[in-house]
Amino acid sequence: METTRGAERQRTAAERRRRELLEAADRVVLRDGPKASMNAIAAEAGITKPILYRHFGDKGGLYRALGKRHTDALLSALRSALDAPSDRRERVEATLDTYLAAIEARPQVYRFLMHPSDDAAPSPEQGFDVGRHSAPLLRRLGEELGKVIAERVDLGPDSEQMARIWGHGIVGMMHAAGDWWLGDRPCSREQLVRSLADLLWGRLAEAGDLPGGQGF
Repeated sequence: METTRGAERQRTAAERRRRELLEAADRVVLRDGPKASMNAIAAEAGITKPILYRHFGDKGGLYRALGKRHTDALLSALRSALDAPSDRRERVEATLDTYLAAIEARPQVYRFLMHPSDDAAPSPEQGFDVGRHSAPLLRRLGEELGKVIAERVDLGPDSEQMARIWGHGIVGMMHAAGDWWLGDRPCSREQLVRSLADLLWGRLAEAGDLPGGQGF
């Protein structure tokens, strides 16, 4: 029993330490964006880089941990928008706005997760393939949105497959439009939300809610 309690204490301490390191990494990313380095993160945490590697393996491991942390938070916010007691058009606009507000609020985090550094200076981390790591984040968002659509919207025959298509299509649209908007700021966030909702609205307006569901 004492061995079990000791193992549990060690696991809790390791989880707490990992959380502290991710919070240090967040601070560096907010400051440095895509140029955030393992050296800078280790310095922020008050440890050496080998200790950071012990917890995450390499920059890819740290990236995946940060990606999960921020994707979890974004999914929670998107679910809240989808669960809001309002009509479908308002929920669609609220969901789009939630995504755009999230990347607008923390643009350096977004750029770290979605764009490689344009720093041409040689670095031990040179060649880190952000695209290889960011694609799974977008796929996860697409799958999660597809599940919500499948649970709530009556899409007729092959409803589950159609819901997955919609989920990935909507996420792809939000990502591409949001990336362009965040970089160029060609219009207000409100205008972009309305325009994207108009684009989605045709088929969404026609589909019925599944009986007994929360509605979409």
